[in-house]
Amino acid sequence: MVDPETLGPDLRIRAYRNGDREALIDLWDHCGLLVSYNDPVRDIALWQASNNAEIFVGEMDGRIVASVCVGHDGHRGNPYYVAVDPTARKGGIGRRLMRHAEAWLAQLGIPKMNIMVREGNDHANAFYRAIGYEETPRAVFGCWLTADGRPVKDAETAPAMISSTVTYLEMLARPSLPPTALSSRRTVALLRAREPSVAFYRFLYNTIGEAWTWYTRRELDGAALAAIIQDEKVEIYVLYVDGAPAGYAELDRRQEHEIELAYLGIMPEFVGAGLGAYLLASAIDIAWSHEPRRLWVHTCSLDHPRALALYQQFGFKPYKQEHETFPDPRLTGLMPIES
Repeated sequence: MVDPETLGPDLRIRAYRNGDREALIDLWDHCGLLVSYNDPVRDIALWQASNNAEIFVGEMDGRIVASVCVGHDGHRGNPYYVAVDPTARKGGIGRRLMRHAEAWLAQLGIPKMNIMVREGNDHANAFYRAIGYEETPRAVFGCWLTADGRPVKDAETAPAMISSTVTYLEMLARPSLPPTALSSRRTVALLRAREPSVAFYRFLYNTIGEAWTWYTRRELDGAALAAIIQDEKVEIYVLYVDGAPAGYAELDRRQEHEIELAYLGIMPEFVGAGLGAYLLASAIDIAWSHEPRRLWVHTCSLDHPRALALYQQFGFKPYKQEHETFPDPRLTGLMPIES
């Protein structure tokens, strides 16, 4: 990765970060780069989600005045949205952005940069020739993979899909739980949140679940969510460490004679402190105090990589596995693009 750097007395080139999106789209608009069949919000999201792409911006006096989005297929790189604010041109900024993109590719071992220029864009052709690119006689073929070349909004046909493997586990008798130990230097408390507010629940769910693509509760409006979480047979236990919320477990007892461990998670800043095992052991113990016939849970390949092993360690046994595919919630607006 190319480190952020200062080039020249005024220009600083750095990687895209949270909060840049609106300024970046405004820049592209001022430079005439926005066309009907390219959705800039979706484009930014796709680059952010890719391991083979990066967005670089150029700043002057804290203002974004230039950009280049660059990606590669493992052999060739391609730049997109090469833009310089009209008020900041004639200072070599475009050249500097392209050199930065080239250096990023070279560090990754990508040997070549290819550029596609729309027919009639003489200004762009002149720019690339001026910075050392040569026109190569190649035919470029393409076909639209979305309706009329536009991003598909229908979730059933959205082009950006996520696949995962879902594993269902159950236990049919109270287990002998393995020991769990917590640091004696911290005050830990587990309290049931009776009829929690929708706002507080969303805080827990969204903060914990963002890293693991929890999205189904985000689809619910406030009334629908409240009907679930404020049901007397849905028990939500919040884990506190030194007075701060550190995680939660949700037990769903609405199905007679069985309990689902619907959600269990730890706040990002508390992951790795052994709290997950403590919370799981507590949830299992509470669930079996209701004497169900079965306690079950499901996890998927998008969850924490140790989640499946932890459930099995505490007595859950797999009984079914399914594969699911769904639209990326970060590209359908359910989840934030940046974490």
